[in-house]
Amino acid sequence: MEDGTSKALGYCTGTEDDEVIQWDTRADCDVRRILDRIADKWSLLVIALLDRRTMRFSELRRAIDGVSQRMLTVTLRHLERDGIISRTVYPVVPPRVDYELTPLGISLHQVIKSLVTWTEEHQREIAAAHEAYDRRVAEEERELLQSTARLSR
Repeated sequence: MEDGTSKALGYCTGTEDDEVIQWDTRADCDVRRILDRIADKWSLLVIALLDRRTMRFSELRRAIDGVSQRMLTVTLRHLERDGIISRTVYPVVPPRVDYELTPLGISLHQVIKSLVTWTEEHQREIAAAHEAYDRRVAEEERELLQSTARLSR
């Protein structure tokens, strides 16, 4: 083990300096694990949908195009375990389960909202970058094909 490396799994300190703070990129880092969970597409959609309201599982599933029942269940369990959402079960027949953001989830929603705002403000620049990249790659492929054709003659 390297000097300065903690033996405790998930211990991620020692990767920052006075000006720049970074999360550890090791797979066993808690920060990386949390970011992996909360930044996946299903979690982001669930958090966005639960903004200032409570929803049932079936409502979430209908609202999220393309999510499977299993994937939504896994996503909700992870978010509940992380303290981002709360799950309330009502003892009725058929069982009723409601999901809502916790105070921690509400604070995360504000961050996500900032990302959405940034994306909306920069979507034209990103689209222009896509077009420039695609043109450059297509041109490089054409040049490669032409040089390959010349060499094979």
